[in-house]
Amino acid sequence: MMDRLTLIQTLMKQKKLSNYLEIGVFNGHIFFRIKSGFKVAVDPDFRFDGIRRIGKTILNPYNLFNQYFEKTSDDFFAQDSEPVFSKKKIQIALIDGMHEYEFALRDIENTLRYLSEDGVIIVHDCNALTRESSSSFAEWTAGPGKGTWNGNVWKTILHLRSLRSDLTAFVLDCDHGLGIITKRKPEKTLHYTLEQIQRFKYDDFNANREQWIGLKEPKYFYEFFGLK
Repeated sequence: MMDRLTLIQTLMKQKKLSNYLEIGVFNGHIFFRIKSGFKVAVDPDFRFDGIRRIGKTILNPYNLFNQYFEKTSDDFFAQDSEPVFSKKKIQIALIDGMHEYEFALRDIENTLRYLSEDGVIIVHDCNALTRESSSSFAEWTAGPGKGTWNGNVWKTILHLRSLRSDLTAFVLDCDHGLGIITKRKPEKTLHYTLEQIQRFKYDDFNANREQWIGLKEPKYFYEFFGLK
């Protein structure tokens, strides 16, 4: 089954990428399983304690070298990113923080400042399947607040495909939509303005889903990166 952990592990093994950043770590379900001597965790509210860190280090000794920043990603990039990445560029990043367009876009743009030329950014929650799951955080919490909340991260992918001609961005149709962003020149770009993107609603997205986010079958991952 294709999911974000499989993507990360495959890229690390077959493309020899290692230096890892994760934004939106939560309980560390993905982060602690990554095998890299350079891992950076960013989250304003870690859902694990020192005892869990010790246990995860016993299971995966690479966790001994982890760097933890319990703060918002905006604060991390404003206060800590320069010294952290001054000698080691990011090669793989998982962005799974606040699932709203402006927040996700800032996380991507900030990460790109430190991304190696062959680096890969993976963005979770890019393919909301219902209007409810695509709502804002305020709307979602005001309602039942149950089930999947993907937010409008899809707008972030549309933004990059329309306004960043220096990047390739598309979404794999698995694990709630896994956005793939690289510094490759895109084969084609869309032509929506910032103002249009900001106005679009879920129904607009639902009617143009495949084109807007470049939705691909999971197996395209192997083709795009030339993997086995």
